[in-house]
Amino acid sequence: MSLRSQEPGQIPAETVRVARAAFRKGSLAIRVRDELGPLFTDGQFADLFPSRGKPAWSPGRLALVLVLQFVEGLTDRQAAEAVRARIDFKYALGLELDDPGFDFSVLSEFRDRLVDADAGRQLLDGILAAAREKNLLASGGKARTDSTHVQSAARELNWLEMVAETLRAALNALAVAAPDWLREVADPDWFRHCATRAEDSRFPKARTKRDEAGRRIGADGMRLLAAVTSPDAPPGLLDVEQVEVLRQIWVQHFHLVEGEVVRRDPKDRPPGAMRLVTPYDPQARGSVKRDTMWDGYKVHLTETCGTDGPNLITNVATTVATVPDSVMSETIHTALADRDWLPGEHWVDAGYPTAAALVAARREHGIALHGPMAANTTAQTGGAYGQDAFTIDFDQQQATCPNGVTSTQWHHRHSPQGLPVIRVRFSPADCRTCPHLRECVSSPHAERREITLRHREEHEALHAARSEQQTEAWKDRYKIRAGVEGTISQGAQRCGLRRSRYRGLAKTSLQHQLTGAAINLVRIDAHLTDTPRARTRTSHFAALRPAG
Repeated sequence: MSLRSQEPGQIPAETVRVARAAFRKGSLAIRVRDELGPLFTDGQFADLFPSRGKPAWSPGRLALVLVLQFVEGLTDRQAAEAVRARIDFKYALGLELDDPGFDFSVLSEFRDRLVDADAGRQLLDGILAAAREKNLLASGGKARTDSTHVQSAARELNWLEMVAETLRAALNALAVAAPDWLREVADPDWFRHCATRAEDSRFPKARTKRDEAGRRIGADGMRLLAAVTSPDAPPGLLDVEQVEVLRQIWVQHFHLVEGEVVRRDPKDRPPGAMRLVTPYDPQARGSVKRDTMWDGYKVHLTETCGTDGPNLITNVATTVATVPDSVMSETIHTALADRDWLPGEHWVDAGYPTAAALVAARREHGIALHGPMAANTTAQTGGAYGQDAFTIDFDQQQATCPNGVTSTQWHHRHSPQGLPVIRVRFSPADCRTCPHLRECVSSPHAERREITLRHREEHEALHAARSEQQTEAWKDRYKIRAGVEGTISQGAQRCGLRRSRYRGLAKTSLQHQLTGAAINLVRIDAHLTDTPRARTRTSHFAALRPAG
């Protein structure tokens, strides 16, 4: 496919006439075209296509089709049919009424091009740019962010199903890559155990029988990996994706003990950030957040708030499920800065703010980051001898305990996570004779108090934030963050935000960029039609609660 770029022209007169007659009150697609104009041009996607080949259908129009597809929750077939048959779609796309559209497979091919070029954010940015031109979006102001879980498109598997499906997937891939070689090395029992999907098999119910089945699968996988790595194997088999997945999962779950294949003890397995959970989506990871357990990804939505206009999503970030919220603030701020959507105030929940994030947001981007700071974990019972009870003098490089004793050592070190910290130590001679020693230290054998401090800027920012967050004024201002949970609900109910349509981080990220773009179109349309925002639902019984 090649691109024959064409600038968007006027909507054909007959399309306008019929659309006005058929949609007397308008529709979302019609109102968006009238208010925002053409959202995307072919030139924006010129880098996705070669210079020679059969002319492609307009990528600028395909981008709008993808967004409208998510607005209405359509499949590829339904979206392609809407372009052929719906007058409001033809109006939004600027097509003649008799335009035949395209085959539904074109949408999948276009998404692949967007994924390969990491161009999904252009779809969100195109709508934001149009909104800014119409004074529906301004830089600065306030923004809020929250995250939610995203289930992988691959079905959740128990342990036996996972290893069985991993082996079966590798055999199927090798049957395509080297069928003659595999026919020679395959164990006859493999055709009996691995010819059908694991979910179609009945694994034993007894624990001993299940353990035996797991060892059999582990031994079969070891034999296959040995055959693939043998000198007689055809070259390139180790480069087959499913073979590499087999190798990784077998390393994570099996090892050899005196020549026997044995399942690894849970404590001997790699951490969750490295551990594969399914052979069909190798980038998905298992994670837990309070009572929610899932295999897949996590998405972070950032939207404007506190304005008279529509609250628009300005940034969407998708990560694997094991990435904590606490490392995402700088990533989000950098993405907003690169596109000139930085807010003046950024409101987040307790998972995001850290002392380092507060300082970096202010220093690097001029953003006031607001969110509940974690409590001081070094505080002792009653809090009298926690870290906050000590007076810190950074100029003199010493700390003073509540009893007036000053520290004797002040060293710059690194934490186990590699972060720069300050280790402050008191003299054993001073602490040993202190009547409050046992209240000050947690270990029954410790003879002196030690304190780990952040560097000065972070230390002062953290204490200032904790003090401010105790005020009623700050608590009242923080209520603005709660609205982002409604955005996540809207994304989940309207666009399937919490379930990936595709496999892999890149495609899931594209899905979320389209979800953000779709929600923005819905909100712009609601703003144009003066549709009031939904109120928080209250049950009939809760409504009877007496005032006060």
